[in-house]
Amino acid sequence: MFLIRALFRLIHKLVALAVVLVLALGLFLVYEGYQIYEQAVEETPVQQVMEQIQSQPHYTTLDNIPQIYCNAVIATEDHRFYIHKGIDVIAITRALLHDIQAGKMVEGGSTITQQLAKNQFFTQKKELTRKIAEVFMVREIEKLYDKEEILELYINSIYYGEGYYCIYDASMGYFGKIPAELSDSECVLLAGIPNAPSVYALTVNEELARQRQKQVIQDMITWGYLTKDEAAALAQ
Repeated sequence: MFLIRALFRLIHKLVALAVVLVLALGLFLVYEGYQIYEQAVEETPVQQVMEQIQSQPHYTTLDNIPQIYCNAVIATEDHRFYIHKGIDVIAITRALLHDIQAGKMVEGGSTITQQLAKNQFFTQKKELTRKIAEVFMVREIEKLYDKEEILELYINSIYYGEGYYCIYDASMGYFGKIPAELSDSECVLLAGIPNAPSVYALTVNEELARQRQKQVIQDMITWGYLTKDEAAALAQ
């Protein structure tokens, strides 16, 4: 009986020690992430970075971009975009479960704001401290800009392949049209390319780009941006 009680006490101590170590590690990682965030904004403040995007010659405002394109981007990249505050806990949890099942990082769960923060301020390496720094940066971006501004900045700064880093250049390069002139089908096709530009760029593999377009259409149906009849017309 004495040995059993002693064993339980030892187990309790070990569990308590493990909890303390985990908390200490967590605090250390948060501190390191915050340091990375602080260094990034000290080098280039958030507003300065966003003003640089907005000052680009071909920067296109949302009122000159078809709504169906914006809907397609939101449906496929971040369908709770207008609900969350920059971090989608549900998406992160789902991505984490998928990563655990796969035994590697296969899904990121990043929101549009997170992608904007990552692309403009940090490396593309999948590091935990960088992800923590990203959270601090997202809070700053969401504090300074509303959702429409964030979406507009994102659309004008993501990579579409073939050296196109804004929707205007991608629209002209792939279709010979300004964004406002894109057809609904072209909008949905273009919205799918940034997910993997080296794979889905129309000049690389149009067949894969069309397959990606079908996935975007399905996402739009799932999240209420298209009816099945509208989707059928787009896919023709």
